[in-house]
Amino acid sequence: MKWSMLELKKFKEVPLNLSETLDLKADILARFSDFILDITPVTVQGFLEYKNEDVYIHAQITGSMTVPSSRSLKPVEMPFDFAIDETYTTEESHLERYEITDSVIVLENDVLNFNEAIEEYLMLQIPLQILAEDEVVDDSEMPSGNGWEVLTEDQLEAKKANTTNIDPRLAKLKDLFPDQEEGE
Repeated sequence: MKWSMLELKKFKEVPLNLSETLDLKADILARFSDFILDITPVTVQGFLEYKNEDVYIHAQITGSMTVPSSRSLKPVEMPFDFAIDETYTTEESHLERYEITDSVIVLENDVLNFNEAIEEYLMLQIPLQILAEDEVVDDSEMPSGNGWEVLTEDQLEAKKANTTNIDPRLAKLKDLFPDQEEGE
């Protein structure tokens, strides 16, 4: 989905409806092969509008991609469904019209390549922690080993409440009266 700004001036009166299925697999694997292993064709639904010499795009992006597990690097299928709202302009002076939180991109040339925006948004959809089905651990079954265990915060608080901390400086005094129990 690539347009020149001259082409887009035709859509001042009526917005351009976007309804396409894009095969971005080759481009995405070339740019992000460490993060995305495979991707299905991407469905784009939305509209593009030319107003005040700027281009506004609203699009809903859906599909599915395969990413590596963050724990074992096993392939994990991950569906995505997100919206893109962006503004494109060719004049830097137009940035004054927008809030600092608005997504406004100044085009270096007069060509708007929306495929690149979609590819970058796809990267942003990948969570920091991705687990395969067999890697998901039930909260009640935390991993443990020889001399160590993983605790939830609640389990840690309960364990702290059950143990009494003895000041290490006073611990040697305990040995002065060995025949007395701690409770006396």
